[in-house]
Amino acid sequence: MKVNGKHFRSIWLEGKKIKVIDQRNLPHKFEIEELTNLEEVITAIKDMHVRGAPLIGATAGFGMYLAVKKAEEKKSEEIIEESAKQLIQARPTAVDLKWTVEKQLKEIKKGNSFKEKKEIAFKTAKKITDNSAEQCRKIGEFGVKLIKEISEKKKAKTVNILTHCNAGWLACVDFGTATAPIYKAQKNGIKIHVWVDETRPRLQGMLTSWELMQQKIPHTIIADNTGGHLMQKGLVDLCITGADRVALNGDAANKIGTYLKALAAKDNEIPFYVALPSSTFDLNLENGKNIPIEERNENEIKFIKGLNKEKITEVLIAPEKSSARNFGFDVTPARLIAGLITEKGICKLDKKSILKLFPEFKKRLINDLNE
Repeated sequence: MKVNGKHFRSIWLEGKKIKVIDQRNLPHKFEIEELTNLEEVITAIKDMHVRGAPLIGATAGFGMYLAVKKAEEKKSEEIIEESAKQLIQARPTAVDLKWTVEKQLKEIKKGNSFKEKKEIAFKTAKKITDNSAEQCRKIGEFGVKLIKEISEKKKAKTVNILTHCNAGWLACVDFGTATAPIYKAQKNGIKIHVWVDETRPRLQGMLTSWELMQQKIPHTIIADNTGGHLMQKGLVDLCITGADRVALNGDAANKIGTYLKALAAKDNEIPFYVALPSSTFDLNLENGKNIPIEERNENEIKFIKGLNKEKITEVLIAPEKSSARNFGFDVTPARLIAGLITEKGICKLDKKSILKLFPEFKKRLINDLNE
């Protein structure tokens, strides 16, 4: 998508240099970071220089390329397996990370020499990144149909969409998941307005608002607790969020607070959709009860970061000696979700429908059972 009129992806290559947008100081500062080694990739994932399940996966793909480079320098294949474990442990909830690392390991093993392994890892990382962007573009193609239907029912009046966290191009490689249908709607001339949850404690909603501002899409930032009130007043037509991991029955883990939005939407008969690429499905989970929920540092709750007199600073907002619990995600049960918007279409929330839309999942499940 565009930043100040210039097209950017959230991760890209300049030759063989790996560049990312460092998201820690957005929306106040737009900064580009180069990742030169495995340790920098792990730090970028852990400390949220990059964030969002698809982008974390793409970044980990290039992390495995850098791991092979390290293994070649040290002349030790054990480094590849160890690096894979370190990457997977960097963020436990986002399943795209694990999927990408395992895909890389499988491909890297086809190489007979370090040189071959390195070339395979680089090409695979690039392919995963390009595929991720294309998946999100297709999510937009299918998701925009929902917005169009509402627009037609409202006789071309503005469609009000509520989203939570940032599931835009910054969280993916391009287009985004939840935002892809919004960008497509704008392109199709549909009148839209987006309610943007601030999304405490990391304030990812400010990234969404920054994205929408760059694309000149009408939007309004709201406090996290405002969504239910807007729904009661008839000011929300549709909810779309992303996801970090989805079980085979459709239970979806996403940024903390998503579950409460889904409850409010259900109570007010507002359709609540989850947008995701196929890599976000966890084929090892029948339901969401065992999705690992990351608990992050309490200081993300106790402190808040912002711009003060042209300087980005952190401010303590809680009593200094109070303790805090910082759960990064919650799980929205499938019963509250109207459908899953994927790169292959919109599907219902049950294992049969998911496997019908993604027949390749059946093969993977059978292979896992046989191993």
